Amino acid sequence: MPRLKQSFWLTTALVLFWAASAQSAEYPDFITLVEKYSPAVVSINTKSEPKEKDRPWRNHPPIPEDSPFFDYFKKFFDQMPNLTPQPRSSVGSGFILSADGYVVTNAHVIEDMDSIIVGLSDRTELPAEVVGKDSRSDIALLKVKTSNVLPTVKIGDISKVKVGQWVLAIGSPFGFERSATQGIISALGRSLPKDNYVPFIQTDAAVNPGNSGGPLFNLDGEVIGVNSQIYSRSGGYQGLSFAVPIDVAMEVVDQLKTGGKVSRGWLGVMIQEVTPELAQSFNLDKPRGALVGQVLPDSPAQAAGVQAGDIIVAFNDQPVHQSSELPPLVGRIRPGSSVPLNLIREGKEQMLTIKLEELPEDPKSQQAIAVSPSSSRLGLVVSELPADQQKDGVKGVLVKEANEGPATSAGIRPGDIITRLNNAEITNLEQFSALVKELPAGRPVPVLVKRDNGALFLALTIPAKAE
Repeated sequence: MPRLKQSFWLTTALVLFWAASAQSAEYPDFITLVEKYSPAVVSINTKSEPKEKDRPWRNHPPIPEDSPFFDYFKKFFDQMPNLTPQPRSSVGSGFILSADGYVVTNAHVIEDMDSIIVGLSDRTELPAEVVGKDSRSDIALLKVKTSNVLPTVKIGDISKVKVGQWVLAIGSPFGFERSATQGIISALGRSLPKDNYVPFIQTDAAVNPGNSGGPLFNLDGEVIGVNSQIYSRSGGYQGLSFAVPIDVAMEVVDQLKTGGKVSRGWLGVMIQEVTPELAQSFNLDKPRGALVGQVLPDSPAQAAGVQAGDIIVAFNDQPVHQSSELPPLVGRIRPGSSVPLNLIREGKEQMLTIKLEELPEDPKSQQAIAVSPSSSRLGLVVSELPADQQKDGVKGVLVKEANEGPATSAGIRPGDIITRLNNAEITNLEQFSALVKELPAGRPVPVLVKRDNGALFLALTIPAKAE
């Protein structure tokens, strides 16, 4: 019995030791990470004084400044209780990039702010100047002056970041400075609305208002991202946080340091995702690439010979699996550079060399400009395109009515301009009618429409039973 008891307790000890070892191997040592690297994380305290345009009386019907009633109404509305605008203040996060005082944060943290104070881990507060900011990537570079050597972060290698790995976020959520939260990488290369030039890192680390601009660390204590956005219906953390990849942030920082602004490459195309239906209509083996819906006039794409209906499958020797992958690849190339572009045209792959220009500042110039007799086979009533809509060489037919049928099932609606049908450019109403008669049944074919300020490929199928 003594030997059995001894064996029992030895086995129990080994099991407990194994369990403790397994647990320590499973969970990282976040304590050491926080102690070692949090000193390089800062709070960004901002303040903005009320502007004349913010005053409530400005929201009322305009009164000419030379009117005798101007001063009276201005004074009246300014003195209304609870309506006089007050100074705005907010708190964000950032991290120290270099010992001489360069600090990285989000552009939206310091947007329209009159004063910016950087709070260090030792409670020191330093005024900061804006070296530059880039709204498209949401990155800003600040500079503080100090005689002390500041603690700095280490920059990680984004190519080693994998979905599922542990990450640590440190920042000032709701003003609670140097709060640490942990999670994993949920996804890479996320494209968000209105953020075409950033392939975001998605993480489930708790990030809330105030975390913006703070670092996202890996387990080696290296910064792999800049916490930027949350997806939330409540305004708080709901498990979806997004960070700007550190390689994108550092490219922006380098340009802000040297020139105060960021220059991006510009291709000049309107693109869309290749759906399974569109892939079939273009005779692809599977959905892939970025489908070109329109080529802008006088753009690098037009000069290189890119055409509507081309499917871009690689850019600068980088594969393009989804349309969202193309804008970040293009934006990271400096204007004036010539790069290879691989595309599929009429089922055959070919390569073009394209010389990029600088992305225009005006958002409108970055987008494609878009603006019958009864066709019972499609369920449409179309007409010749009015002269006032034939801008920039636009040709096609105008959809006047869209009744129940294959066209509405494909997504065509009144006001659309049909410019291509089954890979043939529409020149006039008569030619369009002839193309409709020749459409195959039971197989999807691509149709290109211009709608509002965009161009869109749709997959149109004539039911076989209709023949």
